[in-house]
Amino acid sequence: MNELIQYIADYGFAVIISVYLLVRMEKKIDTLSKSIDRLSQKNSND
Repeated sequence: MNELIQYIADYGFAVIISVYLLVRMEKKIDTLSKSIDRLSQKNSND
């Protein structure tokens, strides 16, 4: 049990920050991907 608490104390903050940033970036990457798809469709229609 002490080992688990020590592990969380050592790495918990970094894991939480990493997950938070991944969730935030996922939305931006999804939006960017949609924009690239729309641009690609416009270019292929021309």
